[in-house]
Amino acid sequence: MKRVTNRLSAASLPLLCCQWLFVVIALRVLPQREDRERGDVPGWVMITLMSAILVAGLLAIATPALGDLFNQAMSKVGK
Repeated sequence: MKRVTNRLSAASLPLLCCQWLFVVIALRVLPQREDRERGDVPGWVMITLMSAILVAGLLAIATPALGDLFNQAMSKVGK
């Protein structure tokens, strides 16, 4: 049984090398296509900035209330 597996592995190595070589050559021969649709970059930037501003605003408003809530919870745990 060992001889069969050794023969298979020895025979499969050149086959795998040939397949890898074919893929490399095929990728170099194929023309590179340009992606002309790059998307709406300024729109995504605006959405990201608006989301960050909204989170910062909510955090500024909610921080004192969350701090008080935490302090009340910790005082109840300490009793």
